[in-house]
Amino acid sequence: MRILLLIPIIALGCNTNQSVDTVSTNTQDTLAVFEPSLISDGFDNRDMTISPDGKELFYTIQYENKRSYIMHAVYSNGQLQEPTIAWFSGVHKDLEAAFSPDGNEIYFASDRPLIPGENAADYNIWKITRSINGWSEPVALDSSINTRKDEYYPSIASNGNLYFTRDNGATLEDIWIAVKNGDFYHPAIPMEDAVNSKGYDFNAFVSPDEEFIIFTSYKRPDDLGSGDLYFSRKKDGQWQPAVHLDAPFNSTAIDYCPFVSPDKKYFYFTSARITRTLTPDSANTKSALNKLLGGPGSGSDDIYRVPMSELERYF
Repeated sequence: MRILLLIPIIALGCNTNQSVDTVSTNTQDTLAVFEPSLISDGFDNRDMTISPDGKELFYTIQYENKRSYIMHAVYSNGQLQEPTIAWFSGVHKDLEAAFSPDGNEIYFASDRPLIPGENAADYNIWKITRSINGWSEPVALDSSINTRKDEYYPSIASNGNLYFTRDNGATLEDIWIAVKNGDFYHPAIPMEDAVNSKGYDFNAFVSPDEEFIIFTSYKRPDDLGSGDLYFSRKKDGQWQPAVHLDAPFNSTAIDYCPFVSPDKKYFYFTSARITRTLTPDSANTKSALNKLLGGPGSGSDDIYRVPMSELERYF
């Protein structure tokens, strides 16, 4: 989902005595900016996915509602190389790429026209498929998923079930599921009330085995501000009431775009939190101020990483 919520602009800055690689929290210093400067660079960098073999990743660079590109980066000798615009992106507003658990499909949201030459009226979910000949051209999913409303943030289970975000009228945005049946999907339906609320519920990551789901919700009683991360696990086939994640996951800024690495070692999410404190001594010239405002933790969207062990208490 694009950021549909208005985030207040507040004073920000930089404490030159604090590393931008690690953000201090009220619990412990396990929350780290992911790839500072290379990916999290002070601009709006959000939502990511890692291939099942761990060799490549995709994420989104977004500028307000004007431009949105899916970026692609590969690992070489253990080092992440400079990202480039993904080969299937760069013309339309694309975002929120997600690998299927087997690595042979990439799903993403895009406003590209369903019929070439026409103008797009909304966001739909598309996918590309890998074969021995390489990756296919993007194909829009069928009408059991794509509608005249916006569809966002696909997440795919091992059995092919697809979770995504769509407006649901009176209950605002909700998380929907389309159950896979052979080569087709049953018509998508909203998830149960254990997950969805009367407010905004969006951007869900579901584990490949569908044993847990992490998503963002806005306007719940325990929301700290602009949208927080919530967790629900499945027990005896039923989703349990979603619980609010504590620090270091949530902040007074929007915290969203959850993702768990395929090796289950790390949890990633996007946050617009401010982690720097501006003082007259840290930036007393325009060039110094521009440099500080352009780094991670300055209030734009950055990607953060935390060990999955920090989530163990929610299972």
